[in-house]
Amino acid sequence: MTQPPDLDVMTREDMKCLIVALFKEINELKARLNEPPKNSGNSSVPPSKDFKANKNKDDDTNASGAKKPRPGSIGRKGGGRPLAPEPDETIVAKAKRCCHCEAELQDADQKLHNRYDKIEMPPIKPIVTRVERYAGHCPCCQGVTLAPVPEGMEEGSPFSPNILALALYLRFTHAISYKRLSQLFQHLFLLQISEGALDAMFRKAKPCFDNQVAGILARIRKSRVIYSDETSVRIDGKTCWNWVFQNKDVVLHVIRHSRATSVVTEVLNGHRPALWVSDLYGAQQGHADLWQVCLAHQLRNCQFAIEAGDTIFARRMKQWLLRVVILARRRNELSEEKRRSYRQRFDLYLDKILTLSPENKNGIRLRKRYLKIRGSLLTFLEHPEIDPDNNSSERTLRPTAMYRKVTGGFRSDWGAELFSALRSTVETAALKGLNAFDTIRFTLGLSHSHAVG
Repeated sequence: MTQPPDLDVMTREDMKCLIVALFKEINELKARLNEPPKNSGNSSVPPSKDFKANKNKDDDTNASGAKKPRPGSIGRKGGGRPLAPEPDETIVAKAKRCCHCEAELQDADQKLHNRYDKIEMPPIKPIVTRVERYAGHCPCCQGVTLAPVPEGMEEGSPFSPNILALALYLRFTHAISYKRLSQLFQHLFLLQISEGALDAMFRKAKPCFDNQVAGILARIRKSRVIYSDETSVRIDGKTCWNWVFQNKDVVLHVIRHSRATSVVTEVLNGHRPALWVSDLYGAQQGHADLWQVCLAHQLRNCQFAIEAGDTIFARRMKQWLLRVVILARRRNELSEEKRRSYRQRFDLYLDKILTLSPENKNGIRLRKRYLKIRGSLLTFLEHPEIDPDNNSSERTLRPTAMYRKVTGGFRSDWGAELFSALRSTVETAALKGLNAFDTIRFTLGLSHSHAVG
């Protein structure tokens, strides 16, 4: 804590300067106290951190006190669960006698009344195969010959690749911790797997996913369009960063101890894409020929400035951004000439907004920002194949944020590398409509139905 100055030895001029400085600091603190709280509507704070008021019971009932129907349910008849296309067993129930007069009923007297499925889950338990391998001793040369064993039955880990695939799926797509994963195998599958055994299995699986990532990385380094973002992760108690580089064809996750430009430089390895979409973070800038600023971020920033008291600049800028976003929804339907015309109109309107002179510090900050980046606000009108926002990258990073909250992070660098490699592989496959579990099985060599990278 800083010690207060000795007022007895201060000159009159020094004391005046101190008082002025203290008044300035007090006014700045008061201004900060009067600022609105940041939430998901006016900043990049996630919705999970928003204040949530208690729900009013009356909100779920109508004027008569009856419970309100769920949205979209009015006038809609429930369809029920569809019947299984190939049931394992069919039970045919026919009446033998009339329940009224006891007359015998024949097949011709009956017609199908209804059909439904009853579903049961059989008990799940592991199948254990004991391998007894003999060594033959030759009576002629005294040599020893080990008997061959079937493929997949070699010595080593007792757990099959199918068990490994399930463990990877539950661990890295559903964020189940080592302890809970061990309990899950014990309670649901009657299979005892220690945390150490899970760790050893994952280490052996890592090279398979590294091979897939090598192919994804090669494609990123040839991409014309790249969307990028980053979020924090924890490794061994230290804050690190999960970067994502993605487009409509591939997704690449990399986890590094740095949030600096050097990470992008390392990933691109000299490649310079034509188009880059990201937020305003400095390390994300300057890597492509053209840049599209995420307009979703800008809308939230304008909203914060409005709530913080700017009445001159932010509201007009937000209206301009909203019109741009609405136009972006039909950008692919417009001709090149029409898009060029819209851009000229938006540029003229933006010129008028930038001539305003806000007095609020948040409005001043926004105006200074848009004077600097105005050339990157409407890039999507020249290149309609890109989005005007970076929402796709934020959705891609959402599993990372969930994993961080549920598990607390990673214990080691190799665990973080396996996570990023598996997420890259699974999410690249998802762009082709492939599910995560099948992708993991394919990567481990358990199926040959599709290629990932």
